[in-house]
Amino acid sequence: MKKTEIPRRKFESLSEVHRFFEIPQPLHPLISLIDHSKTPVEMRRFPHSHILTFYKIAYKAKLSGKFKYGQGYYDFDEGGLLFAAPGQVIGTADDMAEVECSHYTLLIHPDFLINHPLGKKIRQYGFFSYSANEALHLSEQEKKTVTAIFEILLAELNSRIDDFSQDVMISQVELLLNYANRFYKRQFITRKVSSNDLLQKMDEILNDYFDRETSLDKGLPTVHYLAEKLTVSSSYLSDMLRSLTDQNAQQHIHQKLIEKAKEKLSTTSLTVSEVAYELGFEHPQSFSKLFKIKTSLSPLEFRRSFN
Repeated sequence: MKKTEIPRRKFESLSEVHRFFEIPQPLHPLISLIDHSKTPVEMRRFPHSHILTFYKIAYKAKLSGKFKYGQGYYDFDEGGLLFAAPGQVIGTADDMAEVECSHYTLLIHPDFLINHPLGKKIRQYGFFSYSANEALHLSEQEKKTVTAIFEILLAELNSRIDDFSQDVMISQVELLLNYANRFYKRQFITRKVSSNDLLQKMDEILNDYFDRETSLDKGLPTVHYLAEKLTVSSSYLSDMLRSLTDQNAQQHIHQKLIEKAKEKLSTTSLTVSEVAYELGFEHPQSFSKLFKIKTSLSPLEFRRSFN
């Protein structure tokens, strides 16, 4: 019997979120910070699956149970930060009995950032595209830093709104995002063993892709293909690789392509066009151009120098 799909609820405004959870209306129509220690939200009220049209940053001091986000589950006891961009699907696991609510939930409508540099810059923070199982785990000192920023935002929202309020709040939001960037870099380093394991698996996937000549049918491997195979998000994969190797996922694919191209050019009599097609290029000229950029030699020049 086919399972009935539960419709997703879409929240169009911050006021709609507050009304749904039966909590006091936001103090500002475009930015809301909920302190759940003072304004608790009943977890049973969470819609099974929902979409927000604004940014969400949730800080959980401790979490037990599971919270679904995209195709993955947010599931750890350390606590930390979870980021979501407008349009992402967020939902709950079937059993919410043991899930602890966030300590703070910050909601920011994109219109709040209009005419401010952060309005464009916020899209550059890759962690808004991470899966929930790639959430930011915080040390005790990092938790203090994060909660201090939330408390400043909360105090500002509860103060009299004036000409400086928006600038002050946006500067605190940007500070929080910059700290998150720093803490994620730390997380990549402290979890280097698992990151290196991911790097090794990626190398195996690429080798298998070219050795089985999958490229003949599917073309060049993509970052999305690698991320799916490794069960991580594309953004997390690229950011993690960049922190470890100074190269993103696309650059790693190109590196593997050049390795395989050199192998074919030096050990077979295939023409440059045949090598290009076997690697997944639609046009040999694109292959030759990439090869020249990466090696400073054309494929024919490399073959001659090797021989």
